[in-house]
Amino acid sequence: MELRQLRYFVTVAEELHFGRAAERLHIVQSAVSQQIRRLERELGVEFFDRSPRHVRLTPAGERFLPEARSVLAAEARARASVAEPPGGRTATLRLGTSTGLGDHLDRVLEALARLAPRLAVELVSAPARSRMGQVAAGGLDAAFVRGLDEHPGVRLIPVWQDQLVVALPARHPLAAADDVALKDLATLPLRLTARRNNPPLVDLVVTACRDAGFEPVPGPPTHSLQDTLAAIGAGAGVWTVVYASHARSLLTRRVAFLPVRGSGLSLPAVLAVHPTAPPAHLDLLLEACADTGDHHS
Repeated sequence: MELRQLRYFVTVAEELHFGRAAERLHIVQSAVSQQIRRLERELGVEFFDRSPRHVRLTPAGERFLPEARSVLAAEARARASVAEPPGGRTATLRLGTSTGLGDHLDRVLEALARLAPRLAVELVSAPARSRMGQVAAGGLDAAFVRGLDEHPGVRLIPVWQDQLVVALPARHPLAAADDVALKDLATLPLRLTARRNNPPLVDLVVTACRDAGFEPVPGPPTHSLQDTLAAIGAGAGVWTVVYASHARSLLTRRVAFLPVRGSGLSLPAVLAVHPTAPPAHLDLLLEACADTGDHHS
């Protein structure tokens, strides 16, 4: 087993396309395929379900991916240990964030501090489109965004699933339950940001309501989540959705946060990086994301 084979495997797992993986690695596609086949023969498994139309990870590939990333992160730490002089911080990671990341971000930063104690992290808060634009232009090394909303000049790497919860007035009869069915909200107006501000979120919620058998009643315009939660807390008969990781950091007795009954609602959280010039500490950052132990919440 060679490090380059692990790097090729991780790249194909992220792209789910051998041609795009080869472009990222700046080598010919046949070399990528050959090395991964050698790795599969050595380990006696197949990592990818290959067909003319798609490439998918097999169960073995899904289990192997976090381990391969961990090995590559260990390699990055080993290189950093001899490349960086002792004492002081020698590099800065410019990381785009949003307030809704909540405790996810705290855990990622804690894990990254353990993995790369000399790495300084500069957090930059900006709207999602701005974050991805800055990554494409080189102003940010990486950025967290939600939803697989493609942007030119940016590669998106899924890191965890972010659950959404329903926000209701605490005095509403539905708020006394442990969870809520979307169909029970059919008569309540829904306050959401304009679709142009967050297409993946709006599309997810509206589609889920339609799947539950109703068209959501549009609520009054909202300018910020803070304003919407204030209105809900004041007893307005409306509802909205909030990321669970953010809701855990909101201290309010006037708003109830309830998970959606059944399979729930979630959006993929992804790390946006430049497709040809990713940050030097990307492997460590991805390991920190996996280290949170909360990929699917």
